Amino acid sequence: MKPTRRNLFQAAAASTLAASAKAGKISSKTSAEVYERLGVKPVINGMGTVTVLGGSLMPPEVVRAMDEASLHFVHLPDLQKKAGAHIAGLLNVPAAMVTGGAASSIAVGTAACMARGDKKRLWALPSQDGPFEVIQQKSHHDGYEHQMQVVGGKVISIETASELESAISPRTAMMFYLNKAENHGRIQREEWVRIARKHGVPTFNDAAADVPPKENLWNYVNRDGFDLVAFSGGKGMLGPQCSGLLLGRKDLIEAATEAQSPYAGVGRGMKVGKEEIVGMIAALERFLKVDHEAESRELDRRVTEMTATLSRISGLKLSRQVPQIANQVPHLLIEWDEAKLKPARDIHRQLIEGDPAVYTLLQGRGKILVSVWMMHGNEHRVVAKRFAELFRA
Repeated sequence: MKPTRRNLFQAAAASTLAASAKAGKISSKTSAEVYERLGVKPVINGMGTVTVLGGSLMPPEVVRAMDEASLHFVHLPDLQKKAGAHIAGLLNVPAAMVTGGAASSIAVGTAACMARGDKKRLWALPSQDGPFEVIQQKSHHDGYEHQMQVVGGKVISIETASELESAISPRTAMMFYLNKAENHGRIQREEWVRIARKHGVPTFNDAAADVPPKENLWNYVNRDGFDLVAFSGGKGMLGPQCSGLLLGRKDLIEAATEAQSPYAGVGRGMKVGKEEIVGMIAALERFLKVDHEAESRELDRRVTEMTATLSRISGLKLSRQVPQIANQVPHLLIEWDEAKLKPARDIHRQLIEGDPAVYTLLQGRGKILVSVWMMHGNEHRVVAKRFAELFRA
């Protein structure tokens, strides 16, 4: 059969997932020895692109780019400037920068909004001499408030549009939106941005885990109108774990760039090296070319195989789940009556205590969610077998 662009993408999808089969081969023995010398064992990731398990596995082209970057010295501010311009061009957004991760993006983005173009104020942070309040919906609190507070921000919590209007004052530096909490808040994206623009307040959207789809990389800025948007580099884009993207308004991106290393301001500790910058670009370029529909079909195949194995166990309800926001890829949801089968907490714990340890998403009584996204090789079959053994024990 004559190879076509479509066939090549489909054939590549299974091997590039989660780093994927190629990265799995790279990590199968050599990397395991690196960890095992320290007494640490590799685990099976059934949680997804979570930081606690290392985020994702980098594809070979990303590793190669980082290796090449490590062989030369460059002027970091020049690299950051030109990398940002390249990324902005790829995504057709006003401006971009590479950060040390989505959390770093929040910190330096908050700093930029607090400074409001005043370099003296930027260098004085975390001083609160100027706008320092960050407004956030109560339902959007998820532990990331510390990133705003570390640069001097004070979080103001609201619930309704009228409360938001009342909270805005000359002290307001920024309005923070947690994208994955879209369905939990009483103010949606469109209204959030509209009210902010009415009062001239910059908006920030934390969309750390919200690719795929790749269109989110530009839609939240160009379509929805957020002034700043953050993405994790080491999640769905399979970039370096210590990397992220901050996209949006040019003046704010310029200020955020000066708020982080190598400058000696409030973000000095949020260092992103030349290797991470180059690796992030390589990951982004690969991500934009990948056939994500083919990847989704591969994930569906894994879910189907696991379902076939576990459907032999009486009392289990098995369903394919795709989150509406964040990690929008096929998952397997396993549900059961704890009065008839083991408690979910016990199953979850025993999976972790096994060899290899399997980490999944405990969802409550009689409910575990399994992400097959970051698995490689036949790991999904291993996980299905382990579930079956535990339910039958």
